[in-house]
Amino acid sequence: MSQTAHSQALRVVAIGGGTGLSTLLRGLKRFVSPPPGAPTPQDSRCKDAPCVIHDLSAIVTVTDDGGSSGRLRDELNMLPPGDVRNCLVALSEDEHLLSRLFQHRFQHGDLGGHSFGNLFLAALTEISGDFAQAVQTSSQILATRGRIYPSTTVNARLSAIMDDGSIVRGETNITQSKRSISELLLEPSNAAPMPEALEAIEQADLITIGPGSLYTSLITNLLVRGIPEAMASTNATRVYACNLMTQANESLGLSASQHIEKIFNHAHGRIFDYALINTAPILPATLEQYAREGQTPIEADLERIRALGVEPIVGNFVHEGNVLRHNYDNVAEVVLAIGQRGRIA
Repeated sequence: MSQTAHSQALRVVAIGGGTGLSTLLRGLKRFVSPPPGAPTPQDSRCKDAPCVIHDLSAIVTVTDDGGSSGRLRDELNMLPPGDVRNCLVALSEDEHLLSRLFQHRFQHGDLGGHSFGNLFLAALTEISGDFAQAVQTSSQILATRGRIYPSTTVNARLSAIMDDGSIVRGETNITQSKRSISELLLEPSNAAPMPEALEAIEQADLITIGPGSLYTSLITNLLVRGIPEAMASTNATRVYACNLMTQANESLGLSASQHIEKIFNHAHGRIFDYALINTAPILPATLEQYAREGQTPIEADLERIRALGVEPIVGNFVHEGNVLRHNYDNVAEVVLAIGQRGRIA
């Protein structure tokens, strides 16, 4: 994957939200070139070969309305900071310390339930008067190895048409509904993206979407006017990282190809070329744990994926701990290898 010159390295854009995006960013940041004259970070993969990523940007969903993020959104009339906070931690130089600090959640009093990182972003938003500027200032303070853009700076909220025709409003209510989602909507429907986010997509060599909750982490970004159009028209190599398991209230019973179909339907077109699909076995004890919530491994129906014009890339992308996560090292290496092949082609 190494490049012979810094100028040939990739411009990478990662789109998503929740823990899925921050997990992927942890893997990608290890391949980011340090600024000229700066020391190579200890966790970098660039010690023995040129870095693969010249520029890394994350486009993050901002439709959460629950927990600390929802409270700050309602009380301070600001965008929800939670997903952005996770990305700041993932891309920071000193992730261990900042993870403990930014993820610290107060237990008592009026601050009970709030995380320090959310309050940090809320304070900077009040100081600057602009959430996007607060995110950029936070990135500078934390020396992140990439830029972070909210998918929109409009105070937008989700609604969903369910399989029985009913309409549920608000992300929290949608994820708690017992009905299946037929269509996800953004209110207002004309919410505009940040120009910088569209520029990053336009200039990218490699774009990733996922992993993450099908509707509330991935599709929500594609409802922002201009983002799916930019993804459809870009010359970048586009890769979807499919989830490991189906998810209650979002994707129970859906195969990998059905995940892709839902994304394409909401984006009104094919917006990626490859799909990373896990085919490695998962421990029986872990499967039993997830089965209690009706969750199962996502079926790798490879021929149906190919019929959609998408090339499946299969492999072992699992990290098993207290909860299932993608192995961010494996995922980062594979998507970057795909990006490099696309650049050469």
